[in-house]
Amino acid sequence: MKNNKMSAIFSNQHEYKELKPLTDERSLSTLAFAGKYRLMDFPLSSIVNAGINNVYALINQEKVRSYFDHLGGGKEWGLDTIGSYQYIDFYQKIIQRQVSGEPYFADIIEFLKTTSYPYAVFIGNKMVGNFDLQSVLHYHQENGNKITGVFKKVKHDSLAFDDQVFVLDNNNNILANQQMMDTQKQFEYNLSLNIYIANTDWILKQLEKAQMSDSTADISKLLAALAAKYRSTAYEYTGYLRNIRDIKSYFDANMDMLDQKQFASLLQGNQKVITRIRNEVGNYYSAGSIVKNSIFGTGCRVFGEVKHSVISRRVEIDKNSWVLNSIVMSSVNIKKGAHVEYAILDKDVTIEAGVTIKGTLEKPIVIRKYDDVNDDWIRNRG
Repeated sequence: MKNNKMSAIFSNQHEYKELKPLTDERSLSTLAFAGKYRLMDFPLSSIVNAGINNVYALINQEKVRSYFDHLGGGKEWGLDTIGSYQYIDFYQKIIQRQVSGEPYFADIIEFLKTTSYPYAVFIGNKMVGNFDLQSVLHYHQENGNKITGVFKKVKHDSLAFDDQVFVLDNNNNILANQQMMDTQKQFEYNLSLNIYIANTDWILKQLEKAQMSDSTADISKLLAALAAKYRSTAYEYTGYLRNIRDIKSYFDANMDMLDQKQFASLLQGNQKVITRIRNEVGNYYSAGSIVKNSIFGTGCRVFGEVKHSVISRRVEIDKNSWVLNSIVMSSVNIKKGAHVEYAILDKDVTIEAGVTIKGTLEKPIVIRKYDDVNDDWIRNRG
């Protein structure tokens, strides 16, 4: 019987200045999504749904608190059970080791040797999707690949400057990989989703070779280059996807969830998306409140009007106030007569009575965590 066991390397590498101020104190991985989730729930759930319980997580050390605040002991993902294994490491440590001439992939190599599973999966943190890693593994085996990358066909406006894109032949063999900033503009791109499955024995040798030759310490770049070098056949993902890289892509991804088809595609498929459980009271909607096409977390109190918005936990929306086309994070207080439109309100924000916050579809206004807003903030179109 074939052994299909995999270990996983979960990379929380990506951070973008274009997501500030939302990521001033938290990592991209822990940004709120669809009222109750975090972005890291999607790669972690894909890992767990594939039957993987040995995970090596790479995180940025300056934002470690937000990561552990959400992950906790890993109970919801089954990472606290007998036989499971979590290993946390920092990107900064890898880079420091490379600078000092030490074997910078040593801990990753040790992890892969310790788990001793025949396959290893690498997955990044910024793609919102529901990925069936067992299907990718079967594809990897059927094609006899040493490494298999996952891609999706996307338009130019779905790419970040540092994304890897594949050049493919008609059979989806990877002929080359390029960084987005180095590619010529075209109608469609084969975006690497930062998901790779490799034969463990083979990738161990490649990691050892890479550090001996002082190659890149960026594992996602290394794997993309290896997939191209060995002309691997790539797996095409056709499900829901958002590539989170700036405020607009983050805003649009949340707004997508107000469309029932896109919500169902991402969150109601065969693969459950797991998040941390919080035991809270239900929402209260007063007799005079109006709510249309919106998503709510738990513990909210609504007396005003909410339309086409994503509302997280413990939010209070007072009488004669309204929220339209907006993302409201947890513990926000929108007081009487306040108007919020095309905005992202971070945690613990207070919008004082009668204040208007109005952005645009292309440039939603972001209110920083803990801010108490006393004055109107209106962004003119254009």
